[in-house]
Amino acid sequence: QVQLVESGGGLVQAGGSLRLSCAASGRTFSMYTMGWFRQAPGKQREFVAGVNWSGESTSYADSVKGRFTISRDNVKNTMYLQMNSLKPEDTAVYYCAADRQGIVIQRTPSPYDYWGQGTQVTVSS
Repeated sequence: QVQLVESGGGLVQAGGSLRLSCAASGRTFSMYTMGWFRQAPGKQREFVAGVNWSGESTSYADSVKGRFTISRDNVKNTMYLQMNSLKPEDTAVYYCAADRQGIVIQRTPSPYDYWGQGTQVTVSS
């Protein structure tokens, strides 16, 4: 069992930056593929970024490519999402998720086994 806790969300003006963190419990964090998803009101949960078990492979949604950077620290059992040049359309609840198979970065929610409670990101125009 893995527990995930997100932090770092908040209110920021357009063009600003935020850094989200996802702290994981358990000794198997380093084996999991990790992902960030987001969900805006009235919309489906969508993939934002993912990283494989080693951190060597990453994947991004086209809408955030070049602005967001995903990373992980397997010693600290923590994953990060650095978000720069934020836009109002980035406003959503951001969730971190863990997939027990650690190799392929899945871009849909269903393969992920564990989820955090979410953290709100609001970007004002």
